[in-house]
Amino acid sequence: MKLVRYGPAGQEKPGLVDKDGKVRDLSAHIRDIAGEAISPAGLKKLASIDPASLPEVTVDRYGACVAGTGKFICIGLNYSDHAAETGATVPPEPIIFMKATSAIVGPNDDVEIPRGSLKTDWEVELGVVIGKHTKYVSEDEALDHVAGYCLINDVSERAFQAERQGQWTKGKSCDTFGPTGPWLVTKDEVADPQKLKMWLDVNGHRYQNGSTETMVYGVKYLVSYLSQFMSLHPGDIISTGTPPGVGLGQKPNIFLKAGDVMTLGIEGLGVQKQTVVQG
Repeated sequence: MKLVRYGPAGQEKPGLVDKDGKVRDLSAHIRDIAGEAISPAGLKKLASIDPASLPEVTVDRYGACVAGTGKFICIGLNYSDHAAETGATVPPEPIIFMKATSAIVGPNDDVEIPRGSLKTDWEVELGVVIGKHTKYVSEDEALDHVAGYCLINDVSERAFQAERQGQWTKGKSCDTFGPTGPWLVTKDEVADPQKLKMWLDVNGHRYQNGSTETMVYGVKYLVSYLSQFMSLHPGDIISTGTPPGVGLGQKPNIFLKAGDVMTLGIEGLGVQKQTVVQG
C-alpha cells in the first residue's frame, strides 16, 4: 500500500493511493497514519479494505506521510561514495544524530533558508518508518518492526553543522529541513530496500544520481543497531544517509538560494518538489 496524509498543514487526513494513482480517504477507518494504524495488525486491517469502497478525494497538498513521529534519527556518512566525495573515512560504526521533529514538513512545502545561513544544502535519503515497539532486536527480526519506507530530503546547513562547534543537530533541525513523503510505502511493496535508485535535481540540473546499493550500513543493520541503544516506536523515522552529489561536494561548493527548486525521488517511493525561500 501507499499511505498518504493530505490537506492543509495541521489538518491532514489519512488516505491511500489506489492502483490507478487516485487518493482515497481513510478517515472512516483510522484517525491518522500513525500509532496502531501502522502496526502489523493495523496495516493488515487497512490492506483488507477495498479501495474502491473509499471516497475519492482531490489533493491540493500532501503532508508528511506519517504522524506522531517521536524520534527523527539520521545516519551520517552512510554511503561509501558520499564519504569519498567529502574526504571522510567510512566510520567503523554508524554515525547517529537527531533531527528535530519540528523540521518535518510535507514533500512539496517550501524549504526556508534560515537567517544567517550561507551554506544550506540538499540530501536525498531513504526513510525507514518504524511500525511497532523495537528494542534489542536482531538483524533477522529487524524488518518485522518496519512499517514501510519513504522519501526524505535531509536539508542541512553546513556552517551550522560543522563550523559552529558541538554536534550536527543544529545544522539539521531548522524549520522545514525535513520534507517527508509523499507516500509511506509499506514494506511488502519494496522487494529490496538496498536496491533502490535515487536522484536529486536543483533547477533542473542533476546533482545526485545514486542507489541504496552503496549504503555502508543497510536497513536491517541500522534498525537492529539503533535498538541496542534506544527503543524505537511507531512513527519514528530513520533517515539512512545520502549518496554523492551534495552541494558541499561540488567544486566549487554550491549552496541553495531563494528561488531555487529542488526535485528528488527514490524508485517506487515517489517524488518531491520544493521551492527555496528566505526564512
